[in-house]
Order: sequence, then structure tokens, then C-alpha cells
Amino acid sequence: MRSIGKYFMFLRLLFVNRESIRTYIRLIFDESIKIGVNSVFIVVIISVFIGAVTAIQTAYNLVSPLIKEYIIGTIVRDMTIIELAPTITAIVFAGKVGSNIAGELGTMRITEQVDALEVMGVNSASYLVLPKIIASIITYPMLVTLAGFLSIWGGYVAGTLTGVVTPEDYIYGIRIDFIEFNIVMALIKAVVFAFLVSSISSFQGYYTRGGALEVGIASTTAVTNSCIAILLADYLLAQLLV
Repeated sequence: MRSIGKYFMFLRLLFVNRESIRTYIRLIFDESIKIGVNSVFIVVIISVFIGAVTAIQTAYNLVSPLIKEYIIGTIVRDMTIIELAPTITAIVFAGKVGSNIAGELGTMRITEQVDALEVMGVNSASYLVLPKIIASIITYPMLVTLAGFLSIWGGYVAGTLTGVVTPEDYIYGIRIDFIEFNIVMALIKAVVFAFLVSSISSFQGYYTRGGALEVGIASTTAVTNSCIAILLADYLLAQLLV
């Protein structure tokens, strides 16, 4: 409970004594490249294989002749949009971006760069952390959208190349009974997960004390706590939005 209270006090600190809007715009663009653009490659690889595996596994478990083959496309579509694209990508996002954020801020803390900002009268928490959170909230929904598209495409490629489903059946399956709100749900999850990963990782890195060993511990703790927060938030959002 003490850590949770300290975390919320840390979030409040982000909005006190802020810098000029122009300064944040520049920082947000820089962080968007580091957080979003540099994560595209790993998201592409994971998304394609998630869709491919989901299609193949679904096909081999449809043993009843009464179930039509187009159901494979429907299952891949719904699993991808509702759960796999936002949640699995968020866990990967926490591992890559979260550990990077915690390590960067932790290194700045132990090398006294954060203290130097404070001496100059700059709110170091707001200056260093707020652009990371905003950049994550902006770029992660884009990554989730990309992941959803590539997962469905990966399922199509794997399903048609292996012959478990025809192209026509798969496309029919991803079109039939489509619920538009599922996309809204995925984007809501994306925004929440992006905020959790960036804020928790920043919190762990910002309050690092010690030396290089503690920076590594902070990075590991940031990833662990972010993954736990993602799973809890996923459950709560599923209860609220379904």
C-alpha cells in the first residue's frame, strides 16, 4: 500500500511546475520515435506469428464436420482484436519499452543527472516522465492497430498455405457477424496498457537508489509490475466493457 500511495503521489508530481508546451512537444516527438517507431519490428514479427499459430491451432481443433471452415477466420479475428493484439503486445511492450524507460531513468538518477535538473529549478519528474507517458499513449494504440491487422493477415497466410482453410472461407469468416465495438475495446485497452507500462516503469526508474545493480533490479521490477498491472487491467476492462 505504501508503494501504491507513493506511485499516485508521483503521478500528481508530473503536473506540478511544468515546462513550456513547446518543450514538451519536442520531447514527445523524440520519445515517440524511441518508444513507438523502434518497437515496430518486434511487434510485426510477434503479430504475424500469433495470427498464424491461432489459425493453425484452431483448424486442428475443429474436429466436428458440423463446424464450417470459415469459423477459423472468425475466431482469429475476434481473438486478435479483443485480446491478443492489445494484451500480448502490451506484455512485449513492457519487456522492451518498460525496461528501457526504467533503465534510462535509473541511470540518470544514480549519475545525479536528475538531481542536477532539480538544482536548476526544473521539475525533473514532469520533464523526464510526462513526455514518455504521452508518447506511449499516442504510439501504442498505433502499434496495436498494426498488430491486429498483421495477426489477421498472418492467420490468412498460414491457413491458406497449409490448406486448412480456403482464402474465400477465411475472408468470409473475418467479415461475418463483425462487432464494431470490439475495435473500440481494443483501443481503450491499448491506451490503458500504455499508461500503465510507461508510468510504472518511470516510477521504478525515477526512484532508483544505489548503483548499477539497483538499475538492473529496477528494470526487472518495472517489467514484472507492468505485466501484473496489464493482466489486472485486462480483467477489469473485460468486466466493464463486455
